[in-house]
Amino acid sequence: MGDYQGTLQPGRGVDGVPYLAADPAQVHWGRLPARGDVPVLAVDPGAELVIDTVSHEGLLPDQGSDPLAFFARHGVAPEDVLEDAIAIAATRTRAEGDGPHVVTGPIEVRGARPGDLLAITLLDATPRVPYGVISNRHGRGALPGEMPAGPDDVSVFTPISPDPDGTWRGRLPLSDGGERSVSFPLAPFLGIMGVATDTDERAHSVPPGPHGGNIDIRHLTAGATLHIPVQVEGALAYVGDPHFAQGNGEVALTALEASLRVRVRLDVVDAAEAAREFGALASPLAADATHLMPTGMDADLDEAMRACVRQAIALLGARYGMEPHLAYAYLSAATDFEISQVVDLVTGVHARIRRADFEEVR
Repeated sequence: MGDYQGTLQPGRGVDGVPYLAADPAQVHWGRLPARGDVPVLAVDPGAELVIDTVSHEGLLPDQGSDPLAFFARHGVAPEDVLEDAIAIAATRTRAEGDGPHVVTGPIEVRGARPGDLLAITLLDATPRVPYGVISNRHGRGALPGEMPAGPDDVSVFTPISPDPDGTWRGRLPLSDGGERSVSFPLAPFLGIMGVATDTDERAHSVPPGPHGGNIDIRHLTAGATLHIPVQVEGALAYVGDPHFAQGNGEVALTALEASLRVRVRLDVVDAAEAAREFGALASPLAADATHLMPTGMDADLDEAMRACVRQAIALLGARYGMEPHLAYAYLSAATDFEISQVVDLVTGVHARIRRADFEEVR
């Protein structure tokens, strides 16, 4: 990742590169792009661009809808509060019941058609600010009714800072106001990457689905790619829900939510090649240099697991010619199935299939 080098206000340090700002006119808040939405940018397949993303934490009504005031209470100087976050909170509104997420886009990828896959590769992710927030709200998270323990929602301000060796880490106190703290490594990624739905109504930003969206797979760090079935001409891609770190499950409701500047590449895999490489994808497929990560999603976690296993069997059959009963045996013996998240209305499971196991097959 790119280490924090100072607050990255809109446009700072992006001269001479294709750049998409999180300007209020270039984001959706709480809903995702759909058929008929006008793209804010059009690019050719293979294009690389720098995109600013804004975390919703500090902008929401239970936090006062005023990021300047919210972060000032935690000792953040005004110049270290993002100007685009302030502008979004001041000028954009969300309907009652909409999701919390701010997404940048949509971006037309010329030539992308339904049946193709859009491959979004995260090339770099740099913190825009030296802090984030981890929230637990009533009725949400893995322990609704138990946590939060008190009457109020909980938003835990979480600074990041470097160790003596220069490694940046998140830091949380062991008790409110206490001097002792725990630190944990950062692994920035985008919780939301997706394509427009082929619907008249924009999809809610919380539940993930075949369109991608809020899949919250923590392994999608720099170098990883998410393959998403295209639903509309031009794909209409978008990104958002930036994280500095997350554990599998994301049990409290959010992980370390914090704004990122990302560099991404947008590729199109045509329908014929997609079928050869991956089979028929019912849900997005994540991949990095070492693993293929088919996904399963459902409101019922058991059904999400079953969907992921079926997708993994289909993937091994299409890509390597592996018979289903043998693929099933391999997955049982050699593949980890991990819970992506259990807090986004639709739960997620992803498999971790080692590429190295099949190197001699290809």
